[in-house]
Amino acid sequence: MIAKLTGIVDSTGEDWAVIDVGGVGYLVFASARTLRGLAAAGRQVSLAIETHVREDHIHLYGFADETEREWFRLLTTVQGVGARVALAILSALSPDQIADAVMAQDRAMLTRAQGVGQKLAQRVVTELKDKVEQMAVVRHVDFTPAAAEGGPLPDAVSALVNLGYRRGEAFGAVSAAARRLGGDATVEALVKAGLKELSA
Repeated sequence: MIAKLTGIVDSTGEDWAVIDVGGVGYLVFASARTLRGLAAAGRQVSLAIETHVREDHIHLYGFADETEREWFRLLTTVQGVGARVALAILSALSPDQIADAVMAQDRAMLTRAQGVGQKLAQRVVTELKDKVEQMAVVRHVDFTPAAAEGGPLPDAVSALVNLGYRRGEAFGAVSAAARRLGGDATVEALVKAGLKELSA
């Protein structure tokens, strides 16, 4: 199995790139995010690779880093999410944003991806919630784009965890509360609103 490719970018397309490794061109399917990072042809790159072997084909999927590959593997465990849909999700959302959406049970965020409707988005957030809480990739999650180190959101989540709620539940409740209350909400306000979300 091919797990990594290091070579020269030969050409790229909408969802693929050809990587020249010692004169052999490998067709690699990738997310828009990874393809943007490959830049112009002629540049040397290194991609993490996921190899899918089927009766009628062998497909290579390339990723800019291990975190993106981890998410690809996780997404494809969901019923109805094949490799192409997983790449579409990774094209529309960063790994951090996907983790945010799953932990906050935010279906709308996932429907930004082409081919992902409400039903499939619901399946993704439901099936992955417990897995995401346990995965190392969760450590990369930023609570919101505006959440500074030691800001009110992490403190509010910690407060709910100290009250006995699971981290995923606390994160989802505080995220929902923050969206409703706005960016100026205090820790106390977020905790109170989060408790209301959890009791709803």
